[in-house]
Amino acid sequence: MKFTRPVRGATRNDESRRFNLPQTEADGDWLDMREEIDGIAPMLRTTVTVEAPRTIISRNASPDVPFDRSINPYRGCEHGCIYCFARPSHAFHDLSPGLDFETKLFAKPSAAALLRGELAKPGYAVAPMALGTNTDPYQPIEARWRITRGIIEVLAETNHPLTITTKSDRVVRDLDLLGPMAVKGLAAVAMSITSLDPKIASTIEPRAPHPERRLAAVRKLADAGVPVYVSIAPVIPAITDHEIEGLIARAAEAGATRAFFIPVRLPHEVAPLFRAWLDAHFPDRAGKVMATIASLRGGRDNDPNFFTRMKGQGPWADLLATRFRIACAKHGLNQERIALRMDLFRAPTGPQGELF
Repeated sequence: MKFTRPVRGATRNDESRRFNLPQTEADGDWLDMREEIDGIAPMLRTTVTVEAPRTIISRNASPDVPFDRSINPYRGCEHGCIYCFARPSHAFHDLSPGLDFETKLFAKPSAAALLRGELAKPGYAVAPMALGTNTDPYQPIEARWRITRGIIEVLAETNHPLTITTKSDRVVRDLDLLGPMAVKGLAAVAMSITSLDPKIASTIEPRAPHPERRLAAVRKLADAGVPVYVSIAPVIPAITDHEIEGLIARAAEAGATRAFFIPVRLPHEVAPLFRAWLDAHFPDRAGKVMATIASLRGGRDNDPNFFTRMKGQGPWADLLATRFRIACAKHGLNQERIALRMDLFRAPTGPQGELF
């Protein structure tokens, strides 16, 4: 079956109103003459702005996530996943969580040097470092910027435990680092696969790699001794929920040992973007999708509360959890926990480390 791959994920680029940012409105008379005056609008291009943060490790105390620290090499994400819960963070930069989030990216080339300095501080207490918690560390611009690789090099040098979440097969580029780390019990990777249907996948994640490429990456990681999770996140009712069993079967076949799922979340500006996307791509079931999400989220588009936001609530949530548990048991997933070692860490040395 042939299909046209969407260029971008969001169908609009509304400015955020959460921070009282000034709003602009296109003039209708000008819009009538736009093509005559300026010609057809060019295709949106990705731009990258260098960001110079003072620190690189982010901390959290959330009871819903299994890590307390993370690194985000980039802000924004070219993959363009319509459901991305990180989209609202672009409003902090006076940019739209819509198309701006996918096209106006920020890179942190000083990340590895900052990390080296922070790990060298007296009293640093080691715990697994998470990459890919906000935006994908292996999105397309990583091919040029290689910031994620620089971070992994520092973690490998210091024997610091690491987890990576990505939906890109580009992660296998760094197997020369991740393989030896995994042998020491220092690395694990979660590959995000939301659909096996290439048409659906290219609609919800327009610039992410094909699902089969991601499964092939799972196999390469597993063959190299890297423990691999498959993340079915998010599950979208009436669009991808029917694929849970098939995804788990393929994940096990590819060598994954664990899996997890999260029902779709729609915080802040993500909800109206998601509704507009549904109207554009799935108008026949938009009402059903949103009604089911409301059932999962206590009658709302989103549930921000700890302990329920990652699981959902009510009969739909119970049904998804039951199906997931049965499928994992059938295919032997989630039988053992993956525990990363923290006793091998050695503080970095060198010019940056010697400052602390």
